Amino acid sequence: MDLGIKGKRGLVCAASKGLGRGCAEALAAAGVDLVINARSEDVLTRTAEDIASRFGVKVTPVAADITTDEGRAKVLAALVGQADILVTNAGGPPPGQWTDWSRDDFIKALDANMLSAVALMQALVPGMMERGWGRVVNITSQSVRTPIGVLGLSNAARSGLTGFVAGMSRAVAPSGVVVNNLLPGIHATDRAESLDGGVSKAEGISIEEARKRREATIPTRSYGTAEDFGATCAFMCSQHARFMVGQNILLDGGASNISI
Repeated sequence: MDLGIKGKRGLVCAASKGLGRGCAEALAAAGVDLVINARSEDVLTRTAEDIASRFGVKVTPVAADITTDEGRAKVLAALVGQADILVTNAGGPPPGQWTDWSRDDFIKALDANMLSAVALMQALVPGMMERGWGRVVNITSQSVRTPIGVLGLSNAARSGLTGFVAGMSRAVAPSGVVVNNLLPGIHATDRAESLDGGVSKAEGISIEEARKRREATIPTRSYGTAEDFGATCAFMCSQHARFMVGQNILLDGGASNISI
């Protein structure tokens, strides 16, 4: 399927590896020129070079912490304040127990998983509205639909972003800008390895056994892949997603038993 976005320009955050990289690769395959961001300059530069050589698009790496004002300013400077497609993404806060988290923990989670995305939308969506076309995909989590007890910081911050998008997406839709959220379940990324490692340590089992137990709770009996995720993201950024507004698209292999 031709996604109809060849020649567009996009920003993908946290794109050096994992789900962000999957999104960047799928957009590049559709002909989108990219600015990609992550904290680690070496890994990010290698990713940019690989994507550019494989797909024949322009890929500009910007090493910066997107959760800070300084980091966002650096990324926006590379974009010259303009993008047709925005994919927001940031690593989730660590797991824990509700009694352990301080106010500072919540502020860090909000900065990373809610406020940084809001700031990027505030910076880039007005230009999309002026040009009459734009796509925003916020990578959140299945936990906004089915909260996970040990991920309370993530539950709170990402649910806040979901509420913001519910109103904002409908306000900008008349200008041709489509904003949605993409909710991953467990995918084979560093985040999954970290979570499985936590279970392994807590229960005295191998990481392989921890993964098998988690896979058994997923109807597909497997973790998702970055390629699966990226393809879905690219469709949500395509011309064909015009009528998809303010939605929370769950990509979890059926793990969340939700009927509506």
